Amino acid sequence: MNVLFICSRNNWRSPTAAAIYQNKQGLNVKSAGTEPSAKTRASSKLILWADIIFVMEKKHKLRLLDRFSEELKGKKLVILDIEDEYAYMNPELVDMIKISVDPYLIT
Repeated sequence: MNVLFICSRNNWRSPTAAAIYQNKQGLNVKSAGTEPSAKTRASSKLILWADIIFVMEKKHKLRLLDRFSEELKGKKLVILDIEDEYAYMNPELVDMIKISVDPYLIT
């Protein structure tokens, strides 16, 4: 399964999520951001690659829908409701991501 994590600048939240799941068997994981300053920007290619997309906030979903509505057709898009308050691999952030994402990925 191809899993894409999205936040704003691709600095803390989505790279943390990708790091958590990168070595899980059966998962291919990438992360990106919606802002022009993102380390890796969300793109049509990434959206088409993904089987499931996790966004950190509702605004990320709206930005993706605005830019990639065609590519998102038929894609599972999940809002995690995790605000931009945590540094990379912050233990609280890791816990929040696992609690929110595991039900979708761990069978």
